[in-house]
Amino acid sequence: MATIGILGGGQLARMLAIAGAPLGHRFLVVDSAADACAAQVAPLMQADWRDFATLEKFANQIDVATFDFENVPAETAEWLTSHTRVFPNPAALSVAQDRLLEKNLFGEIDLETPVFAAVDSIEDLRAAVAKTGLPAVLKTRRLGYDGKGQTILKSHSDIESAWQTLGGVPLILEAFVPFDSEISVVAVRSRSGEFRHYPLTRNWHQDGILSISLAPIKVDEEIERRAVARARALAERLDYVGVFALELFSCEGRLLGNEMAPRVHNSGHWTIEGTACSQFENHVRAVLGLPLGDTQALGCVAMLNWIGELPDATPILAEARAHWHDYGKSPRAGRKVGHATICADNAEELIQRLQRVGRALDREDHVAPVIAALSADAG
Repeated sequence: MATIGILGGGQLARMLAIAGAPLGHRFLVVDSAADACAAQVAPLMQADWRDFATLEKFANQIDVATFDFENVPAETAEWLTSHTRVFPNPAALSVAQDRLLEKNLFGEIDLETPVFAAVDSIEDLRAAVAKTGLPAVLKTRRLGYDGKGQTILKSHSDIESAWQTLGGVPLILEAFVPFDSEISVVAVRSRSGEFRHYPLTRNWHQDGILSISLAPIKVDEEIERRAVARARALAERLDYVGVFALELFSCEGRLLGNEMAPRVHNSGHWTIEGTACSQFENHVRAVLGLPLGDTQALGCVAMLNWIGELPDATPILAEARAHWHDYGKSPRAGRKVGHATICADNAEELIQRLQRVGRALDREDHVAPVIAALSADAG
């Protein structure tokens, strides 16, 4: 029996602990918030990321450390390596924390990206706009997720206001991509170098936050091959251990790298009920050096993310092969508070279940894009 330490105490840590418990392992979570929701299922040590006295006590009680949150300071992860094993490694964490380093890495592994430019001044921003064209997306290089730390420039008149909104920290400007779809590769690499991936997942967002995921999706075999190959190349270049997600834009047969997440990922939540071995269990297996589990999909699966507050669970629970996840968080605008997974043997069955859920929850618009995608694939 091993004890896994998790830096970050959100819903991802919570689901890691739930997945690892049947394997006989224990968990210890460290987070700056006393009410972190993972504390409902695992012991919690409250500490700032630079409270090294407490972190040393944390390290002394665990066999390996991992993350549920990519914005843990890379220097904290590096410090931990002198006290315990840390997976993924701090170098992988550092790259994923900086959008410019991340985009440069994508280029090194032959993954095309939207046109981009570093921005450190208003003059840089004007020059970057000339390079990327408009519209474009201005983002902070660090600490941005779920749509935070970014703004869209639609015309040259937006340059000054965008700089006033985000200026003062290192930025990156990216050309706006008129993509056909957003897809992700959720993959896992073990300490021995074994690599596995889950079926490609299609994702829809609202206000920059993941709204719905659908898997597996029908894509051209060559696109799938390239997506998986780039994920494998990324994992090998970083000597990555654990689960990660590579987010991609699909644009008329081209694949453009958007970003990577060095952790278990929201777009992989469907794997809990939709596969034999979820992303959470596989992450536990990977960081402990255990054999990886089966990643094949068990039919068709849709994951509905609940943002801000939970809807009524009854219509979900009334459906066969539907599953409810309450993260134990208080309601708050923009906060991920839970999700539901709806599974089926085929697309037609999943469409029917989504239609019933959409009507019952008055969220027909919410599920409409997934139903349209499933209908197109079935046709």
